[in-house]
Amino acid sequence: METYSLLRQIADSWVLLAMFVFFLGVLAWAFRPGSRKIHDDIAQIPLRNDSPRE
Repeated sequence: METYSLLRQIADSWVLLAMFVFFLGVLAWAFRPGSRKIHDDIAQIPLRNDSPRE
């Protein structure tokens, strides 16, 4: 078996599976319980007016 064919088969199966598992992990981290306060705080950053401009 050629090296290219072997690497192509690995990339088509195991790397795709690893990327999907990583994606699910990122979703679980973003929507975990307790993260709502952090996301709400970050969403308010553009609306804060810490120092008035002159």
